[in-house]
Amino acid sequence: MEVLLQQIINGLVLGSMYALVALGYTMVYGIINLINFAHGEVLMVGALTSWAIITTAQEAMPGIPGWLLLLVALVISCVVAATLNFVIEKVAYRPLRNSPKLAPLITAIGMSILLQTLAMIIFKPNYKPYPTLLPAAPIQFAGAVITTTQIMILGMTAVSLAVLMYLVNYTRLGRAMRATAENPRVAALMGVKPDMVISATFIIGAVLATIAGVMYASNYGTVQHTMGFLPGLKAFTAAVFGGIGNLAGAVVGGVLLGLIESIGSGYLGVLTGGVLGSHYSDIFAFIVLIVVLTLRPSGLLGERVADRA
Repeated sequence: MEVLLQQIINGLVLGSMYALVALGYTMVYGIINLINFAHGEVLMVGALTSWAIITTAQEAMPGIPGWLLLLVALVISCVVAATLNFVIEKVAYRPLRNSPKLAPLITAIGMSILLQTLAMIIFKPNYKPYPTLLPAAPIQFAGAVITTTQIMILGMTAVSLAVLMYLVNYTRLGRAMRATAENPRVAALMGVKPDMVISATFIIGAVLATIAGVMYASNYGTVQHTMGFLPGLKAFTAAVFGGIGNLAGAVVGGVLLGLIESIGSGYLGVLTGGVLGSHYSDIFAFIVLIVVLTLRPSGLLGERVADRA
C-alpha cells in the first residue's frame, strides 16, 4: 500500500503539470481550431528563463530567500513566455488563419523546431542543474514521502485552475472567449474583438505553460533545450484524452494520464516479468492516446466546441 500511495502522489504531481499544459492546447483549439505544437517549447523557454534568473540572482545576492527568488523568477518567466507566445501568434499563426488547416499545423511544428534551436544556441545544449530553492527534507505521509516542492506544485496547480475557471466563467474576457469559440463572426458583430481574444488566449496559455515548466524543473532538478517536447506531447495526449476543446476535460485528462503513467511505471516491471522497467513509462501516454482515439475519438468528456456557422 505504501508503494501504491507513493505512486499516486507522484501521479498527481505529474498529472497536475500535464493538466496546466493541456489547458493551453485546449483553449487555443477551442477558439481557432489550431493545435499549437510549439506549446511545449513555451514551457521550455519559461523554465530556462527562470533558471537563468535564479542562477544570476544567486551569484549577485547570495542571501536572498529561496521562495522569494522562485516567485520573482516565475513572474518574470511568465512575462517572457507570454510575450513570446503573443509574437508567435501574431507572426506565425494569424496570417494563416484562413488557410487550409495543414498550413498552420506545419508552421507550428516548424516553430517548435525553431524555438528549440534558438534555445540551444542561447543556453547551450548541455543539461543544467536547477537550483533547489525550497526545503529538501521529505515529509512522511502514511508510509509515503512527499516533498515541499511537490506540495507547492499541487497548491499552485489548484490556484491556477481556480483563477482560470473564474476568468473564463465570470469575467468579460471569459465571455468574449466563449463567444469567439462559438462563432467568431457573430461575436465580432456583437462588439467582441476576435484578434484581441485570440492573443489573450495565447498569453494565458503561455502563463500556464510557464508555471508548469518551472514546477517541472523544480521537481526534476534539471533543464535543457529539448525538455518541453515530451511533456508537450503528453499534455496534448491528455487534452485529447479528456476531450480537446473542453477545459474540464483537459484537467481530468492530465490528472488521469499522470496517474496512469506513474502507477503503471511502478508496476510495469512486475507485470512484464522484468522485461520492461520504469524507464519505459512513456509508452503509457501513447497507449492511452491510441485507445482513446480508437474507442472514443471525442475524449472522455467530449468536445464542447460548437460547429462554426
